[in-house]
Amino acid sequence: MTAASALPRAAALRLRSTFAALRHRNFRLFLIGQFVSLCGTLMQQVALGWLVLEITNSPFAVGLVTTLGSLPILLLTLYGGVLADRVDKRRFVLLLQCLMLTEALALAVLTAFHRITVHWIMGLAVFAGTLSAFEVPTRQALVADLVEREDLMNALALSSMGFNVARVIGPAIAGALIALWGLAACFFGNALSYLAVVASLVLMRTAPPASGSRPNALAAMKEGFRYVMDNRWPRALVVLIAGFAIFGFPFIIMAPVFARDVLRVGASGYAALVSAIGVGAAVGALALAGFGKRYRKERLLIAASALFGVTLASIALVSSFSTSLALFTLAGWTMATNGILGNTLLQIQAPDHLRGRVMGVYSFLVLGLAPFGSFQAGLVAEHLGVRYSIGLGGAACCLTVAGVAWYLGRTRP
Repeated sequence: MTAASALPRAAALRLRSTFAALRHRNFRLFLIGQFVSLCGTLMQQVALGWLVLEITNSPFAVGLVTTLGSLPILLLTLYGGVLADRVDKRRFVLLLQCLMLTEALALAVLTAFHRITVHWIMGLAVFAGTLSAFEVPTRQALVADLVEREDLMNALALSSMGFNVARVIGPAIAGALIALWGLAACFFGNALSYLAVVASLVLMRTAPPASGSRPNALAAMKEGFRYVMDNRWPRALVVLIAGFAIFGFPFIIMAPVFARDVLRVGASGYAALVSAIGVGAAVGALALAGFGKRYRKERLLIAASALFGVTLASIALVSSFSTSLALFTLAGWTMATNGILGNTLLQIQAPDHLRGRVMGVYSFLVLGLAPFGSFQAGLVAEHLGVRYSIGLGGAACCLTVAGVAWYLGRTRP
């Protein structure tokens, strides 16, 4: 074989490796449905943040709405992980997605007929958060049922890439819809997007859940926690994830405030910042899908996490819109790398019968601690300014990474 003919063959093999999980029909359906639905979710997220800011003119209210939406996740996600190990995951996610459609439709109708108030927004946020408390750990655990184990990291990376491409497309569509027809159009669009994920779940064919002994819910939750806390890397991961959930990820919640008060741009500028996060995250996810197996996941996770904290601290220092776009893109890349690697390490190491509960712990940390993160970010922004809110969060992330790296070095076998 000549060198010239070997190059196309190598490229084809690399492309096949990058998209290996797509050879599974159920995963292809899952990815398509989730992508369309996530575009709608991101459209709603952009519109909702701006709607709350319009109604209240308060950065604290923006953080409070997110806090209320995340509070049920804090209280119920661990039990959601227990259910994920007991139920037919596909059917359960299908039911929850249908209920989420009704929440988006209610928000759309109330906004379109000018009946929306901040109290309605808060109530619907609590309802959506309750559904997410059960849907997220079940959906995360479902991915492992759709592919073979060797394709799991690739599937998670492709799922993350789809999510973050949606971060680009969703806000871009939201900006256009807001300019043409107003905020309600984004909520109607989100309700319509749920039909895609419902259809994909209906078309899937999955094996029924295995039967077996079922301890009571409290004992089952303890078993999941015991596994995480008794193992070195899962224990380090939960500390890292918790620190980032409280201090790092809320920078997205503060993006509309940063766009308005620091960059002096409107809803379209805010949508561009959210899209920049999506561009960076999609590139990071694609890079992991194609080249992730070449590097040690643990070291790459620590490096990406440290860079994420430094990037947030840098965002707090800039006032240029173009520089902010570049830094938000880098923040998206490092955040996606952190999330994919943390998720993969937990899922690969977890026993099959504990995977739902382990993902319940993961979701509890990523989403359940978000109320504290949103609350502290909004409070700091209200009293000190949004620069301090994002900058102090970045510094806290750097300290968290340093502590985790020290712990891993001290406990290396």
